[in-house]
Amino acid sequence: MKLLVYGAGVLGSLFAARLHEAGHDVSLLARGERLAALRRHGVRLAEEGAPAVRRVPVPVVEHPAGGYDLTAVFVRTHQVDAVLESLAGLEGDVLFLLNWAAGPEPLGAVIGHERVLLGFGTAGGTMDGDVVRYRAPNFLTRRVATPIGEPDGRTTPRLERIVETFRTTGINAKAEPRIDAWLKTHAAFEVPLGQAVHTAGGPVALADDPDAVRGMLRLMRQNLAAMPTPPVPRGFAALRTLPEGLLVATLRRFLRSPTAVHSGLSDASPATVAELARLDEQLRAHTKAR
Repeated sequence: MKLLVYGAGVLGSLFAARLHEAGHDVSLLARGERLAALRRHGVRLAEEGAPAVRRVPVPVVEHPAGGYDLTAVFVRTHQVDAVLESLAGLEGDVLFLLNWAAGPEPLGAVIGHERVLLGFGTAGGTMDGDVVRYRAPNFLTRRVATPIGEPDGRTTPRLERIVETFRTTGINAKAEPRIDAWLKTHAAFEVPLGQAVHTAGGPVALADDPDAVRGMLRLMRQNLAAMPTPPVPRGFAALRTLPEGLLVATLRRFLRSPTAVHSGLSDASPATVAELARLDEQLRAHTKAR
């Protein structure tokens, strides 16, 4: 299978490097300064907290072209429209591994409904210049699989092939029959979390303000209550049923953890703000009035 990874941020770079190291025919699409850096040094990876940096010579391209069996898209929510335009005239399946609460319809309307698969990349890390500092696996992250699914919930040969391809690289991928509900549930949690972290000035600063954490939790609960389907995974239902005090304490502990600190939550860039705003718009459009 010939693959294109569209987007060379943390997740795209990680996935492309792992696919290349596992022997797959993969190219990484990048633009601007990131493209220049990749052409000079390849993908540069380092485990957070470790000084060693390794280089992975993933082939890079500036524009998508024909001939790919699968394009895996790793961009921010507000950048998807531009990606769709560049992929509309091409062939091959397209897997969107990103924050997305609008469902498959607007994607398929542009590139063809039969080409669309949905998913979410669960690896974590940060950019340090042109070095991707990835989060070391731990007990929690090993239990959280990268969900991938057909929009209609079927288990198809192409879905099984993609999941198996990712697993050969060490990526903990799984077929998720309710992927659209999974993404909407994640957005219901992610939008209040991301916006609260940004307002506070970082995950640790938010943890130090229990009233702000309580307000964030209440927004999460409102979002989940407004969803037309039960949350996926089911564990998110605990955000609606467990005592508020217990959840506030748990969330504050999470916000101080290395998992939260060394993640995209610490990214205060304008792109993060724009992504959260677009994701919130999508979420509101697909839930009942608050």
